[in-house]
Amino acid sequence: MLARKLCLPLFASAVLAACAGHHRDDDELDPLLVAKGRQIFRYDTFGDGAKWTDQLRMHEVIASSVSPAAALALGIKVDVDALPPAVREGIRNGSIDLNSPRTTVTLLKLGAVVGILGRVETVRGQEVLERVGITCALCHSTVDNGFAAGIGKRLDGWPNRDLNVGAVIALSPALTAAQKAVYNSWGRGRYDPRFNIDGKNGPVEIPPAYGLAGIHKITYTGDGDDVTYWNRYVAVTQMGGLGHFEDDRIGVDVTNGSIDLVRPALPALRAYQLSLKAPPPPPGSFDYDAVGRGRALFVGKGRCITCHLGSKFTDANLGLHAPFQVVSEPEPNGAPSYASRSATKLYRTAPLMGVWQHPPYFHNGKAATLKEVVEIYNQRKALGLSPAEVSDLAEYLKAL
Repeated sequence: MLARKLCLPLFASAVLAACAGHHRDDDELDPLLVAKGRQIFRYDTFGDGAKWTDQLRMHEVIASSVSPAAALALGIKVDVDALPPAVREGIRNGSIDLNSPRTTVTLLKLGAVVGILGRVETVRGQEVLERVGITCALCHSTVDNGFAAGIGKRLDGWPNRDLNVGAVIALSPALTAAQKAVYNSWGRGRYDPRFNIDGKNGPVEIPPAYGLAGIHKITYTGDGDDVTYWNRYVAVTQMGGLGHFEDDRIGVDVTNGSIDLVRPALPALRAYQLSLKAPPPPPGSFDYDAVGRGRALFVGKGRCITCHLGSKFTDANLGLHAPFQVVSEPEPNGAPSYASRSATKLYRTAPLMGVWQHPPYFHNGKAATLKEVVEIYNQRKALGLSPAEVSDLAEYLKAL
């Protein structure tokens, strides 16, 4: 049985590989560029303190009101490797006050808050948080909880589905009550990357940033042909980084500042993201005996192979799909079609490697579990799967 389990990741990644047709650009990555990209992914704000400090005044609210306990409750993570031994021990024995905003300022000074960088200066003997900014890691990294809940070693590329980013933004004293109401409506793991563009409210699930090598349609709607499109869009229009982004298809032309700190970072950032592999499923997290039956259904009665083909389990490089072809619409709570707010007006087939890791599923989180994903397809596509077959197919997906 042990040998069979050890072979499973190879089995899963090899399924239908002959259909892949994907360029293995991860094989050509320069290790030095990847290392530089990791630094950028984790620690580069692209000068977005102009937004988070000068406009939103987040440094004020953090220093006065956000304790480590409150930050952890919002899904913000702490990098245990950035904590000196004395700080780790203080957290363990309770001598460090996790209910004090002053402790948050200290953690920012140590560079231990995942995805949030702060400049802390000593003024008349007091540590003062003068500026804050965010990095890619805020939404697209989490931790392994190896030290405590929310504190552990970084897991880059894993979407932080614990993060209530809307509630974080809503802490800003610079926002109106109406704006705060929208941000607070998003919930954990969700973000609307169009709200500040079109004023509509329809958040999507924070996507993984791993397993992207060889896939050229990166966003839910396949707006760009490479991960660099996504990086530039997010860095400039969402994070507030200094630089330029434009796309006539969505009527966006944004320039922040008089210098471009985003463009020079893009090649290395791309290299690091393409180096991030989809995580294998944890041992014992699926029914091995059901996997073979589920695979047969995947390529047969379930018709999943129609779109989820190749070693990446997606046809994204071949084409996109109209909203009427997918099962994720209509959007929950009467939200506008997310595709209608995109450049393509279409949807990409999501790759499935590592899909076990990031529930809920579909761009709008419509399905809480993989079993529910299969049930929705079974109903909407009239697949005729029995309850046992639904369960077997879900177990196969858990094993990818």
